[in-house]
Amino acid sequence: MDRQAWDQRYSGEDLLWRADPNRFLVAQVRDLAPGRALDVACGEGRNAVWLAEQGWTVTGVDFSQVALDKARRLADQRGVMVEWVNADVVDWEPPRAGYDLVALLYLHLPEEQRRVVHTRAASALAAGGTLLVIGHDLTNLDEGYGGPQDSAVLFTPDDVAADLAGLDIVRAERVRRPVSTEAGEVDAIDALVRAVRT
Repeated sequence: MDRQAWDQRYSGEDLLWRADPNRFLVAQVRDLAPGRALDVACGEGRNAVWLAEQGWTVTGVDFSQVALDKARRLADQRGVMVEWVNADVVDWEPPRAGYDLVALLYLHLPEEQRRVVHTRAASALAAGGTLLVIGHDLTNLDEGYGGPQDSAVLFTPDDVAADLAGLDIVRAERVRRPVSTEAGEVDAIDALVRAVRT
């Protein structure tokens, strides 16, 4: 989807996604001391705002100005400051070694673009920094619920780990995420990779 399509998808008063942070993000950063964080493709800002509430100095980047306007309102409602950057993460280059945490959650791109974004995200990590990538796993297409229905933009933990040359892979695995539907609870299957720059 392009910028205009996402702007349209984010239009409307209500949040497209929930205001609560992603459960895996919460679990993975709980043991980290707050520092400088970058939320890549932050959407409506739920994760960036939560990180700011935990004491992180946060930058959120997204190419949808409509989403960023909602993110700014959410941050104002929660009484936190976040730097919002309107940019296409495929083209945008973050400052090298500028962040202690870089999070890419549910950013689904074709393989070549994914590798570019992951490489730049890795270069944005300061020494000792953590990179967290979470997204719909390739197996979710046939075995899980929701997410993109195009295998060309899905990935596995091994795919992500291979993109992150030069980082130490701390965790790379498939995780299940319960989703409530009208028919009951079902599982989405996500790929979760946590890596560190030593």
